[in-house]
Amino acid sequence: MSDLTDRQHRLLARLVAEYIEQGEPVSSAWLAENSGLGVSSATVRNVLSHLEEYGLLRQPHTSAGRVPTDSGYRHYVEGLLTGRRRTRPGADIEARLRQAGTVGDILDNASQELSRQSHHIGFALTTSPSAQLRHVDFVNLDAGRVLVIVVSTGGHITHKMVETDEAHDVANLADAANYINREFAGMTIDQAREAVAAHLQEERVLYNVLLSRALQLAQSGLNEVSPAQTVSIQGTSAFLDGLSGRDERMTLETLRALFRMIEEKDRLLDLLTRYMSTNGLTIVIGSEHRDPDMHPFSLVASTFQDGARSATVGVIGPTRMRYPKTISVVDSLSQAVSRVL
Repeated sequence: MSDLTDRQHRLLARLVAEYIEQGEPVSSAWLAENSGLGVSSATVRNVLSHLEEYGLLRQPHTSAGRVPTDSGYRHYVEGLLTGRRRTRPGADIEARLRQAGTVGDILDNASQELSRQSHHIGFALTTSPSAQLRHVDFVNLDAGRVLVIVVSTGGHITHKMVETDEAHDVANLADAANYINREFAGMTIDQAREAVAAHLQEERVLYNVLLSRALQLAQSGLNEVSPAQTVSIQGTSAFLDGLSGRDERMTLETLRALFRMIEEKDRLLDLLTRYMSTNGLTIVIGSEHRDPDMHPFSLVASTFQDGARSATVGVIGPTRMRYPKTISVVDSLSQAVSRVL
């Protein structure tokens, strides 16, 4: 829609902003009086008719004013992004994030802050597809049972209880763990898996009980490690409190579908990770979502890379959200989380 005239751009932006604030169809008479363009209602009606033909507006009822379509919201948002200045996060927000003890705590704090400031559902997630092995520990539980602990970069810890045919000496288990850490620490998890499997085939291992036991236990633990993914989703109550009864797309069934997706988490993670492939700001509006359950909602997210790790923070809210404020909140939190991580 780059061929819109300046007048069309300005009237569309004014209409969308007013509809977001009031939740009521916007009339041509109101726009003529409040657009600042000094044009008559007849001129405004003519412009709005063209914008409706372009698919940017629609008229809920014949006698009513107009409301934006998803394409209208998209055009409005693109206008906001043109020449936008980034918002620096407040020092107090970054200080609160730095008090977190783990990556999970940082994400929890970030998603809560996003929800608090936007009144939408806030989320924060990290993914480390090439996490490195930091160290392995073997803990003797009781006769024949060993707890294998695998720690990878990013503070991710995986536990695996392994049943064996014999009791284990604590000192031998410590020696076994030391051997694994000496040989494989620093490799990616995938590299460590392959190297352990290759070592198990070596002749010297077949005749060395300690090495064989160490490698078998390590293999059991490493096989449990999936790509390190941590997610925090907060703010369903804040989202409900912020909803207006005037938003026609927020039906009970619509909300149920969204909350079902949040509860299942796998579906939501699949949706969110699609938006982690590109650094920077991502905005998906209504019908631009592949999943029909998300069509009544918009998503504003910001993704950044930190070495082997990707992180995304963002919000999910109705398509009739305050985009300027939401974009600013997401962008500033992204900068804060990036520095803290």
